[in-house]
Amino acid sequence: MRKIKKIGVLTSGGDAPGMNAAIRAVTRAGISNGLEVYGIMRGYEGMIDADIRRLLSGDVSGILQKGGTILKTARSKRFREYEFRQQAYENLKAIGIDALVVIGGDGSFKGATEFSLEFDIPVVGLPGTIDNDMFGTNYTIGYDTCLNTVMEAVDKIRDTASSHNRVFFIEVMGREAGFVALHGGIACGAEAILIPEVKGQLDSLMQLLSSPERQNKSSIILVAEGHTEGTTFEIAEKVRQTFPSLDVRVTILGHIQRGGSPTAYDRVSASRLGVAAVEALLDDQKSIMIGIQSGEIVHVPLSKTVKQNREVSQSLLDVAKRLV
Repeated sequence: MRKIKKIGVLTSGGDAPGMNAAIRAVTRAGISNGLEVYGIMRGYEGMIDADIRRLLSGDVSGILQKGGTILKTARSKRFREYEFRQQAYENLKAIGIDALVVIGGDGSFKGATEFSLEFDIPVVGLPGTIDNDMFGTNYTIGYDTCLNTVMEAVDKIRDTASSHNRVFFIEVMGREAGFVALHGGIACGAEAILIPEVKGQLDSLMQLLSSPERQNKSSIILVAEGHTEGTTFEIAEKVRQTFPSLDVRVTILGHIQRGGSPTAYDRVSASRLGVAAVEALLDDQKSIMIGIQSGEIVHVPLSKTVKQNREVSQSLLDVAKRLV
């Protein structure tokens, strides 16, 4: 059992509200256990460039309520090459960092898994992505805040949609998974939800809009950006051509879904994950993700998180259909 004295923490990939809460938890849990904690700036890019600084308890004061990440983040193409991973390891070794906490999504965990195997350094991952699509956990950092942002935005759009009897196509994030669209659509009372996991939804949408009860009424159509029927603008144009009488509009929510002060749920959950990450490292765990299942902390091998996909709930899809 190796003795860990110094740990590094980084955020990688897309930012998510609650990442700062996780950084704060890792830092203070580490310090309370007699460890030195180092913040690695700009994810794997900062590891390659030796952009690393020690974090004291005061350095993470007042960040709990802030969105984004004080450590900055990036997607590193260089880290895919062995020579740069070697350079990153040498930089960690020069400081004496003997364990890592990586906060990010699928791509970040792939890099962490490879790095840990190559250089025998313990790595613990925390799921940080607004998409909530990580295998092995019911929750990812930032998802709850993202959903609330979507809900507030759609509620406001519905006001103007109702005033003009317009059909609004609202695109939300989710290139490969429809969790934001599905949960957000139910929360907002959307008339239709289009997600990558379900085929033939465009035909169902056309049937819905052609029904007598939808004539001269406003509609909210929530579309995950990775939907397979085409871009949101292309889908909206098909509807416009099929139903010339409809006043069709498109709104792309975009990066507002990533920002904002994290909700209480994201703050508490990210804090739990951060503390659990330090405890796992002290318990000689490595190459695992700390997740939450049924409200409880769980350890999941990183290899499983990157090889398997989390599927949307069929029961929730049924709920959405029944509420149209």
